[in-house]
Amino acid sequence: MTLDERIENSVTRVFKTVFPNTTNHYDTLFGGTAMMMMDEVAFITATRFSRKRLVTVSSDKINFTVPIPAGTIMELVGRVIYIGRTSMKVMVEIFVEQMYEDVRYRAIHGEFTFVAVDEHKKPTPILG
Repeated sequence: MTLDERIENSVTRVFKTVFPNTTNHYDTLFGGTAMMMMDEVAFITATRFSRKRLVTVSSDKINFTVPIPAGTIMELVGRVIYIGRTSMKVMVEIFVEQMYEDVRYRAIHGEFTFVAVDEHKKPTPILG
């Protein structure tokens, strides 16, 4: 399998509905809840790509462009965007869809960095 095929095969898509128990007093998704979901999708994406034990080492500049209202559908999309020797970056985007209208837009995006670790929690190569 080529590297491009491996990247494409690891793209991860998760759909969620924004229910009131995940929203703030503005009736929009809590930022921390969005970040938690994004980290989970990034982890799944990175694991599917590398098939290694991974730890999150950073989340880089998460842009909250548009609030995500209650009663909408979210699609979280994770894609590997960088592969180093022991680390990798995953971009996660959150798209919002209105339930009863044909409207879709990107609301949040950010990058997450992971390091592959061995059984002793020491960095190990991503590939190989």
